[in-house]
Amino acid sequence: MSLTFERIAESSLGGRRARLGLPHQTVETPVFMPVGTAGSVKAVPQSIVEGLDAQIILGNTYHLYLRPGHEAIRRMSGLHRFISWPRAMLTDSGGFQVYSLSSLRKVTDDGVKFRSHLDGSSHFFSPEHSMDVQIALGADIAMAFDECTEYPATRERAHESLRLTMAWAKRSLTHFRAHQHEVPWYAEFNGQTQNLFGIVQGGVYLDLRRESAERLVEMDFDGYAIGGLSVGEPRDATLEVISEVLPLLPKDKPRYVMGVGYPDEIEMYAKMGVDMMDCVLPTRAARHGLLFTSEGRVNIKNKKYAEDQNPPDPACDCMVCRRYSRAYLRHLMQCGEPLSGTLNSIHNLAYYLGIMTRVRKELEQSLITMPSS
Repeated sequence: MSLTFERIAESSLGGRRARLGLPHQTVETPVFMPVGTAGSVKAVPQSIVEGLDAQIILGNTYHLYLRPGHEAIRRMSGLHRFISWPRAMLTDSGGFQVYSLSSLRKVTDDGVKFRSHLDGSSHFFSPEHSMDVQIALGADIAMAFDECTEYPATRERAHESLRLTMAWAKRSLTHFRAHQHEVPWYAEFNGQTQNLFGIVQGGVYLDLRRESAERLVEMDFDGYAIGGLSVGEPRDATLEVISEVLPLLPKDKPRYVMGVGYPDEIEMYAKMGVDMMDCVLPTRAARHGLLFTSEGRVNIKNKKYAEDQNPPDPACDCMVCRRYSRAYLRHLMQCGEPLSGTLNSIHNLAYYLGIMTRVRKELEQSLITMPSS
């Protein structure tokens, strides 16, 4: 098997401490995954991302397909070697990015025709093509091609989107299973291959979410994601969807909520039983001067920090908080120094990853150990 999932313990609330075995890395869960859209976690070198103890990062299929191109990456022995990242990696399907190109795309049963946001050139993604691109990229985990349902959406619109997602999931899985062994550099992992996760859709309609989850489980993916969240829906609706779907997913496979969230959200979802989460927020907010700290959110651009010699977060032991002051970080922002985005991003990533480290420890201390099997 290319993926193993060992449940170590579980809580009465559903939270679980587990170990996810992947070709490039054994990942301790619950885990937060920094997003490396175009082959880098924005503004942060890979060595530092490793030093922050990120076990797994994301690559973006749509952006890497456009440049440098998946065939170029295939010729360079895959995305891991191209970007010099030795640990685990997940690639999304490109579905969310195509969804975001609402004025530049046309969706049919066959797939999605869209225009590049870079130069307006025309492209077509089908489930099969998304699988081919992700196989060429060679991440440990690939995602089925889906159609992300916008918010708000009528029930009819959500149902049609679900119909496409289910049809595309089956096509994705069939094509992936037929070609997942065509990645020669995986030979060093004793025959292990990539893995494919299905994506639960259905908007905020709980019956559609249940239908999606049940049908995907029947298809027998390697893991399951809950997608179509963080697209503008109320926070209560996000929580309701996650609460509805989690019990329907297999307990012996990883469960991933895509594109979430704020620090308190990722902690809450982890304690509910979500194993994997990702979000661009730590680095995106950092580039705009927003720091997440144990004392709350800090807008480092605020004038009150101009002569503040305290660290960004007095309770944080990251390399930024050990060395730099709020005054200096504000100065960098005011001057437009590129170092500003780097230092802010390092701190925010450390804060997010630290939350997961703490939650894993709390779960280990409070959970009932799972019987060995």
